[in-house]
Amino acid sequence: MKIATYASHSALQILKGAKGEGFETVAFGKSRVKPLYTRYFPVADYFIEGSYPEDELLELDAVIIPTGSFIAHLGIGLVEKMRVPYYGNKEVLKWESDRSLERRWLEKAKLRLPRVYDDPDEIDRPVIVKPHGAKGGKGYFLAKSSEDFWRKAERLGVRDKEELSGIQIQEYVLGVPVYPHYFYSKLNRELELMSIDRRYESNADAIGRIPAKEQLDLEPNTNYTVIGNIPIVLRESLLMDVIEAGERVVEAAEELIGGLWGPFCLEGVFTEELEFVVFEISARIVAGTNPFVHGSPYSWLRYDFPVSTGRRIAMELREALEDDRLDEILT
Repeated sequence: MKIATYASHSALQILKGAKGEGFETVAFGKSRVKPLYTRYFPVADYFIEGSYPEDELLELDAVIIPTGSFIAHLGIGLVEKMRVPYYGNKEVLKWESDRSLERRWLEKAKLRLPRVYDDPDEIDRPVIVKPHGAKGGKGYFLAKSSEDFWRKAERLGVRDKEELSGIQIQEYVLGVPVYPHYFYSKLNRELELMSIDRRYESNADAIGRIPAKEQLDLEPNTNYTVIGNIPIVLRESLLMDVIEAGERVVEAAEELIGGLWGPFCLEGVFTEELEFVVFEISARIVAGTNPFVHGSPYSWLRYDFPVSTGRRIAMELREALEDDRLDEILT
């Protein structure tokens, strides 16, 4: 068995972790990036050009590890039909990508969520507008009123209420962005807190370098496209809040979707009242785990060797392979 993933997003970490567990590795994607995975960072034993070379992956006896780039690039429909074994529950994909289903899931988990506006004309406080799907923050924008919403929504091609189905209008909750990364082992039925990050977003973070008066003169359009990730270590007194939130998400997934296993991330903020407010879930490995290729303070507290999220995936596959339980975690 070989471990394969799409050559983008968190592939370097996934493949490095797989090699650490003794697996041969496969990267597939655009020819331009081949040197990144075979020469500059030699983590791929095989590189196959193509967006999804199914026949070659089947011949190599590969297992695919999904990432945000892979899902966004191929689309949920193709992923659901693919014949190559896939690590995780494919049923999760439509719940993650549809914000109404996602909210139902998070409500079932009894998390504190921002208010959602179905009618833009009811906006009575700052909101953040998000297109559906995993797009790394691309297309997000802030609005302070109904008028402001309609003026800015044109950039998404939304001009009337009939075109609102592809977006969610969410209360903008002031707080410190916090993105805890979890791993749930289906084999051991245990949740692990792997690491925590916050995102560096363009041009939302860059605007802070411009004096307020000049911002008013320039009138820049705020955007939230993710450029990179910054590690965070939380106050120890807040850790149980994020761990219990993760536990409830897993329990809700058992009832609604048939289970959530492997890596996932809750994306939210801590308010000044130290309340953890969650605004969405990424039900797969996220790029925020990439600063922790050699492990995080949290993985070091659990293990006596470096364990990234990528390596933790490989450890689960190794255990399943040795115990003849692969059918429990592959779909």
